[in-house]
Amino acid sequence: MHVKKAVIPAAGLGTRFLPATKAMAKEMLPIVDKPTIQFIVEEALKSGIEDILIVTGKAKRPIEDHFDANIELEMNLKEKGKTDLLALVEETTDVNLHFIRQSHPRGLGHAVLQARAFVGNEPFVVMLGDDLMDDKVPLTKQLMNDYEKTHASTIAVMRVPHEDTSKYGIINPGEEVEKGLFNVKNFVEKPKPEEAPSDLAIIGRYLLTPEIFDILDDQKPGAGGEIQLTDAIDTLNKTQRVFAQEFTGTRSDVGDKFGFMTTSIQYGLTHPEIKDKLKDYIIQLGKELDGNKPKKAK
Repeated sequence: MHVKKAVIPAAGLGTRFLPATKAMAKEMLPIVDKPTIQFIVEEALKSGIEDILIVTGKAKRPIEDHFDANIELEMNLKEKGKTDLLALVEETTDVNLHFIRQSHPRGLGHAVLQARAFVGNEPFVVMLGDDLMDDKVPLTKQLMNDYEKTHASTIAVMRVPHEDTSKYGIINPGEEVEKGLFNVKNFVEKPKPEEAPSDLAIIGRYLLTPEIFDILDDQKPGAGGEIQLTDAIDTLNKTQRVFAQEFTGTRSDVGDKFGFMTTSIQYGLTHPEIKDKLKDYIIQLGKELDGNKPKKAK
């Protein structure tokens, strides 16, 4: 069975970006001129996903509006001959999107559980909006290619500094069945560095079989008092194989302020409208900062 559906959880409160996210969805914060969630949707489409469910929550209506048609705006751009801008607006409307609301944010596992009726008895992909992935082959497509061979759940992982393992779900890898693809012995949610079984951290892409829903339905709260998807995957791994695919492309974490800012700069340096001016500004800023360095004593 081919993977055709993706689930994008977007019901979080976005507290790390307050006060901006008090009345605005975190997923709508722009990287230069494109909302972060649009990068995720584009990755899904490039991977061959046909249907996308976005799990929303309070103050998330702008996400729906963003991917909806805006007739007045489109007519205005058309009348003024702004065809380039019109194309940018229209590319977000030709997407087969569905929405469901998570009334109470009870963790990632609970958010994924809301997709049960949408997914049905099919394998599906979970894509987290905090992680933007860049590679020649989209990471979601890499997981889908793995599924074609294994017909098993496959989780994207990436090596992180050992001292950072407490920030992630970590895998205990078993046999490397082919380059970068591991059998997984077990999963550990946010272990202390001294207890971490490896440096391979779960990043924001999961390909899961539908059996995960029965497990999530009975899952007890874990770390942080929330329903943890990692815990459910660990339980799934006891009854069917779960693999981990090591991602070697570029991951941009836009889930915190520093990561968001560095991603904006990196994206800006490739943006056709501003890349040259931004590069010149960074060079000039570097010179000014060097000029402010205290001089060494002779």
